Amino acid sequence: MIQINDVSKWYGGFQVLTECSTKVTKGEVVVVCGPSGSGKSTLIKAVNGLEPVQKGDISIDGQSVTKPNANLHRIRAKAGMVFQGFELFPHLTVLQNLCLAQTRVLKRSAEASSTRAKGLLERVGLGTHSSKYPGALSGGQQQRVAIARALAMDPIVMLFDEPTSAPDPEMVNEVLDVMTDLARDGMTMMVVTHEMGFAQRVADRVIFMDRGQIVEDCSKDAFFGDSAGRSERSRQFLSKIIRH
Repeated sequence: MIQINDVSKWYGGFQVLTECSTKVTKGEVVVVCGPSGSGKSTLIKAVNGLEPVQKGDISIDGQSVTKPNANLHRIRAKAGMVFQGFELFPHLTVLQNLCLAQTRVLKRSAEASSTRAKGLLERVGLGTHSSKYPGALSGGQQQRVAIARALAMDPIVMLFDEPTSAPDPEMVNEVLDVMTDLARDGMTMMVVTHEMGFAQRVADRVIFMDRGQIVEDCSKDAFFGDSAGRSERSRQFLSKIIRH
C-alpha cells in the first residue's frame, strides 16, 4: 500500500531525512517511533505529499506521491491523515466537519454524506454530539472526530502523526481505543507515536528512527523481545520510554 524508496530531504543545508526506505503492506499496522527531531513526523507527512522530498520516491497504492505530475488531491483522498492538532473547523458543527470534504471532494449528496458521517460518529462513540461545535468537546472527543472525518473519505490507508500527544491520559485512552478497533478491522495504518503499549498491542512492525535515518525496521516481537539484536540507540530509547 505504501512504498518509500531511498527518500532524503533537506531544509536548506540541514538534512532531515537520509535515504529512508520501507513499505507498508495491505492490512499492516506499522508504528514509527524515535526521539524528538528524529524525522519521523517529516517522513509520515511526506507520505501524502505534505512535505516535499528532494530525493527518492513515495507511492500509495502504486501512485507516486513525489513525481512532479502527481495528483495529490486524488492520492490524499486515499490516505486519511490525523494530526497532532485536531485541525477541525471551529465554526462548523461536528456533522458539518465530517460532511464538507465528502460533498466537495467526493461529490456525495448532502444526504449520503450525512448518513456516512452519522454512522462514523456512532463508531467512534460520539453519535450524540453531531450538532455540537468542536470547542464544546474535550480533546479526546475532538481527536475522535478528526479520525471519523478522515474515515469519511473512505481511505485505503490511515496516517497518524502523534495523535495522542496531549498529557490527559483519558484522552489518550479514548483515541487509542478507536485506533485499536481500526487495526483489528484490517485498516492499513502508519502511526507515529510514543505509545509503546499501543505498539506492543497492535503493531505488526516497528520502525525506529534517529537523526533522519531508519535505524530499525523489524517485527514488533523482535523490537520488544530481542534486545540483543537491536541497536544500542534503540535500546536506550526503549529503556527511557518503557521506564516512564
